Amino acid sequence: MTDDVVVLGSGYAGTGAVKKLESELDGEADVTWVSDVDHHLVLHESHRCIRDPDVKEKITFDVNEIKSPATRFVEGRVESIDTDDRRVTLADDSTIEYDYLLVGFGSRTAFFGIDGLEEHSLTLKTLEDALEIHDEVGRAAREASRSDPAQVVVGGAGLSGIQSAGEIAEFRDNHRAPIEIHLVEGLDNVFPNNDPVVQAKLRKLLEEKDVEIHTGEFIGEVDEETVYVGDEKELDYDVLLWTGGITGQAAAETADVDKDERSNRIEAATDFQTSDERVFAIGDAAIVDQPGDNPAPPTAQAAWQAADVAGENIARSIRGQPLEEWTYDDKGTLISVGEKAVAHNVKGLPIDTFGGPAAKALKKTVAARWIRRVNGFADAAKAFPDM
Repeated sequence: MTDDVVVLGSGYAGTGAVKKLESELDGEADVTWVSDVDHHLVLHESHRCIRDPDVKEKITFDVNEIKSPATRFVEGRVESIDTDDRRVTLADDSTIEYDYLLVGFGSRTAFFGIDGLEEHSLTLKTLEDALEIHDEVGRAAREASRSDPAQVVVGGAGLSGIQSAGEIAEFRDNHRAPIEIHLVEGLDNVFPNNDPVVQAKLRKLLEEKDVEIHTGEFIGEVDEETVYVGDEKELDYDVLLWTGGITGQAAAETADVDKDERSNRIEAATDFQTSDERVFAIGDAAIVDQPGDNPAPPTAQAAWQAADVAGENIARSIRGQPLEEWTYDDKGTLISVGEKAVAHNVKGLPIDTFGGPAAKALKKTVAARWIRRVNGFADAAKAFPDM
């Protein structure tokens, strides 16, 4: 009897794994792909839609254009995972049985119990989120004036927060909109826990875009008008965007596999196998073990790399072959601030940290390379100018 392989999620992890499974299995097993949306989103470029919503046409790809005809696609939100009966239940109560399951359905935004934050903030996890931010920033700008500008607060100065603040600034400049932008980070520097050189370059670019940076104090509370930072600072806002962290999906809590107690992200070994040998986990949904003390980072780059090995390992498991172990290979970091970018520790280049046209071109190239892998050269070339 042919084995049933079910892949959950259409992000980088799920999409990359489906492509690998299709090429590796070549009809040896039946593949079912499940996602709550009918497209793949190039999430690390979704912030571009904050400035220009038309970019969505360049960074979203219908799953039917990506998958092979032999792969079955089911659109639906995963409600629960029953590892005893090897069954996935969707929100409409339909069920999908599996012999092997790859959990790659990403994560949710973490709000860390901050009073009022979830209720009053926007997040950036989906295409709809990016378009909503665009609409809300535009609405606030239309209701503002030069003497009373709209206040936009971005919480969290990691990759998403920095890049979102940069796009809001480009929207402001392109439309000559009366907007003031605040970027709040509880730790002492933007892009925290990274090289001070790249932190300084990013801060400089943000300041050049008139983004006011607040570091060293955490958001403690939010109400419908004000963000309370530390003991004394109060920032009134018209739009609040929160990009401060991730936690596991609700459906992950239902799976009887080892999970991180705090986040409910699924624990996976270096071969992506969980405590249940029929369940593999990858991407933001997982905490993937690595040599040393730290797990693999929850980044697009890591998910791209991991997807190939995870797909191959499921094929190996079906065949009774030993599994491959994966070690994350950090190829560097590329961060945009509006029309400019910073490159840091890019593998194979002699300069550690740099900006300018070269960094911008690299950022575009990496995005286009992923799109080419997912949907071919023509779509990659079409998307390149807007990345």
